[in-house]
Amino acid sequence: MSSNASRRGAIAAMLVTILIWAYSWVVMKQVLQHAGPFQFSALRYTLGALVLFGVLLATRQSLRPPPLLPTALIGLCQTAAFQGLGQWALVEGGAGRVALLAYTMPFWAVLLAWVVLREKPTPRHWAGLALAALGLVCIIEPWRGLGTGGSTLLAIAAGAAWAMGTVLSKRMFQRHKPTPLNLTAWQMLFGALGLCVVALLLPQRPIDWTWELIAGLAYSVVLASSVAWGLWLLVLQRLPTAVASLSSLGVPIVSVLLAWAILHEQPSAMEWVGMALVLAGLLAVSGLKLKRPA
Repeated sequence: MSSNASRRGAIAAMLVTILIWAYSWVVMKQVLQHAGPFQFSALRYTLGALVLFGVLLATRQSLRPPPLLPTALIGLCQTAAFQGLGQWALVEGGAGRVALLAYTMPFWAVLLAWVVLREKPTPRHWAGLALAALGLVCIIEPWRGLGTGGSTLLAIAAGAAWAMGTVLSKRMFQRHKPTPLNLTAWQMLFGALGLCVVALLLPQRPIDWTWELIAGLAYSVVLASSVAWGLWLLVLQRLPTAVASLSSLGVPIVSVLLAWAILHEQPSAMEWVGMALVLAGLLAVSGLKLKRPA
């Protein structure tokens, strides 16, 4: 395959990945009509972990777990807390708004990496954090009352939990060098176990096993947690990291647009301003510089 064809294929894979992950927030909102937030999350990631272990077996990769305690901590942050809090936020919050707030993860990662990994933020990082803070104020609009303040806080907490999982994962790769697939499978298993415990302890609505729920679960497990993950690895392999990182900007944007079109969640003028500021902050934090190919 020529380099141009390989690049075009990777760009197509990136666009499909953005669409799959963006639409998954709409699916996560819709399935709440048939199951509680923690029930659905527990089902999704239990099945997702089984799929990943199946891939490990099929590709003859090692099933030996990374160090258990740090892996469990990653799973509790990156899978249990991020997905559980995000799904919970969707009970009252709109899919596009929750997705955008959850994708503030890079801002919290900058601060947590400073504390955990001793990676001091640069002036560019501080500028991005300032833009993000201003954007969050515009999105939350505290001068109009709290409104769906609980959902907003849950979505932001989900992004912070994802950031902690990301920082802990980076430390794991630095110290123990597991393969990405092995670490992903094991941390997802621990996270799924945590979600199962929460789902059993917290009272929730009975699961309504409709075709809509089954379709949403299949989409989340097969497409969002498996196919998209494989496409993302292809993107990382064939495209520069800076270009691949654009997907972190594309997912919340497309989520907002899909939620607007499908769920009729029309953002207010101030929310559009806030989203623009948050995305500008993401660009600043990531340090992306879009250059014309030579």
